[in-house]
Amino acid sequence: MKVAIIGTGNLGYSIAIGILTQDNFKFKNLYLTKRNISSLDSWSKLPNVIISTDNKKAVQFSDVIIIAVQPNQLQGVLEEIKDFINPKRHTIISVVTGRQIKEIEGVLGEEMAIIRAMPNTAISVGQSMTCLSSNIEGSKNIESAKTIFNSLGKTMCIEERLMQSATVICASGIAFWMRLIRATAQGAVQLGFHAEEAQELAVQTCLGAASLLIKSGNHPEQEIDKVTTPSGCTIAGLNEMEHQGLSSSIIKGLVTSFEKINQI
Repeated sequence: MKVAIIGTGNLGYSIAIGILTQDNFKFKNLYLTKRNISSLDSWSKLPNVIISTDNKKAVQFSDVIIIAVQPNQLQGVLEEIKDFINPKRHTIISVVTGRQIKEIEGVLGEEMAIIRAMPNTAISVGQSMTCLSSNIEGSKNIESAKTIFNSLGKTMCIEERLMQSATVICASGIAFWMRLIRATAQGAVQLGFHAEEAQELAVQTCLGAASLLIKSGNHPEQEIDKVTTPSGCTIAGLNEMEHQGLSSSIIKGLVTSFEKINQI
C-alpha cells in the first residue's frame, strides 16, 4: 500500500509514527508533506519514507491519501490536488475535524471514494479508537481504511451524523482522560506519594480498569461491585465524588464540547 499524509502536523505526525512502528502494517512507501519540513528532516533517512512540501507529487505517488490539515486549509488543499486525483486509483481519507464528506465531494466529485476518519493521538502508540464513515464509493474501499487504523488501535464504522459526537468522545476524550489521571495523581501526592510514584500508580490503575472491561465485556458497575464492600472505603469515596458532581460534570463537559464543535 502506498500512503500519503498531507499535513503532517500533530495528528498527521501521530499517524505516521503509528504506521512506521506497527509491524503488522505493510506499506510500500509513506509520503509525508508539510509546509515547513524542518521538523521532519530525520524521517528522510528512513527507508521508503519521502518528505516533501509538494502535495501534488505525494498524490501522484500514492494510492491512499490521508488528509490531515487544519479545517480552514482543507478547501485550498483539495483545489490544489484535484487535477491529480484518479477516482479509479485513489482513496481519500480525511481526518479533518468538522469537515463533512459532502464538502470534499463538492471539490473532488461524488465518484471519488471518500472516507472520513476520526482517530486520536493515541494512534502514535497503536492504541487509537478510530471512527469511520464514508460515501457510497468510499464504502467499497472501507477495508483499506480499517486495515490502516486497525493496525493502529481499534476502529468502529458509524453514520457520519455521529462523527461530531465521536470527535468529542474519542479525540477530545484523550484530554479528558488525561485530566482524570492527573487528578488521581494529585490525590496520591496528597496522600503521601512522590509525584513520579503517584503518576505511575494512576496510569497503571487506569490501564488496569480499561483492560478489565475490555477482557470481561462487563458493564463498569459490575466491576465496581467487586471492589465495594458494605461500609467500606471504596463506596465512601465513590459517594463523595458523586456528591461533588463527578458523573454530572463529565457529562456536562462532553455536552459543552459537543456544542462547541458544532459552532466551529
